[in-house]
Amino acid sequence: MRFVDEFRDPALAEKLLAQIHEEMAGWPHPLKQPLQIMEVCGGHTHAIFKFGLDKLLPDTVEFVHGPGCPVCVLPMGRIDACLEIAARPEVVFCTFGDAMRVPGRGGSLLDARRHGSDIRIVYSPLDALTIARDNPEKEVVFFGLGFETTMPGTAATLQQAKKTGLKNFTVFCQHITIIPTLRTLLEQKDVFIDGFIAPGHVSMVIGCTPYQPLCDEFAKPFVVTGFEPLDLLHAILMVIRQLKVQAQDNTSPMAVENQYSRIVPEQGNLLAQKALADVFELKANSEWRGLGNIADSGVQLKPAYHEFDAERRFQPKPQSVADNPQARCGDVLTGRCKPVDCPLFGNACTPETALGALMVSSEGACAAYYQYRRGE
Repeated sequence: MRFVDEFRDPALAEKLLAQIHEEMAGWPHPLKQPLQIMEVCGGHTHAIFKFGLDKLLPDTVEFVHGPGCPVCVLPMGRIDACLEIAARPEVVFCTFGDAMRVPGRGGSLLDARRHGSDIRIVYSPLDALTIARDNPEKEVVFFGLGFETTMPGTAATLQQAKKTGLKNFTVFCQHITIIPTLRTLLEQKDVFIDGFIAPGHVSMVIGCTPYQPLCDEFAKPFVVTGFEPLDLLHAILMVIRQLKVQAQDNTSPMAVENQYSRIVPEQGNLLAQKALADVFELKANSEWRGLGNIADSGVQLKPAYHEFDAERRFQPKPQSVADNPQARCGDVLTGRCKPVDCPLFGNACTPETALGALMVSSEGACAAYYQYRRGE
């Protein structure tokens, strides 16, 4: 298979669906509840709803929407720190577009731009570096946001800034890592997940092996997965087959499998990993919107790159801001409820009037439900 259309072939999809239904029909014992399969990545969530895959599966299989959307877990206090920096007259604040509408206590970056802050949307951290070179009289700050997928770009940009001796460029670092987050989910006693569709883009960088300790410790299957309909159906079948073997013999070990082998090497991108090791180090604790503090889940710049640390240069006031108590973002992120179970969904909270980051982001589960399932 070389072309996108081949990964959307209806005949092949029918074959995979028939196999999924056959596997579930032959389950060795009655299920007390449907299998709970978490798709970690927001890109997977949107693909599932866009192509209606959840409607094609047996009633004995359900999706749980995970925390793999970095904008969705961006805490309000971090947005407020960005707003404080961006309000300085000498600052040009550069960010990816997805972060513009995330609400903080003091509004959003989009609101701040309307009120005069110089906030620009960029498509790469290198764009921010170019702005810094072209505007030596300005302090250019790049909002480094995302999982391991976007970290190599930030790392390479910082290496370039250091190499060229650029003095007016800094990064506000909000990069986070996926493995500690999944561990936190699995350690929660009231969260029930049978298997994982692991994120394809993150795994391009980290590879498949980092999931193995979680797989072994918690006896859960992980399948690294692509983003087309056939990718997802194939991955679901792979997860189900592992769980069926476990249901027949609970001593059977679970495995990390790579459905996305056409893109993801088992060991990941070694050059990218080297850049990350050069620039970043783990933070003791990082706050996640809806999830609280998670140990070793975020990164900060190593001492060799402290001169490019926006928080060190501008020293915004650290703060932790509570989410709207009516919003159930954290429960959605951990699979405790669906977006439609939140009292704000589709009422006070819509894409135009978002109160929670899950509705703001193009990859958020609430945004996906609103776009594809709101009439149900």
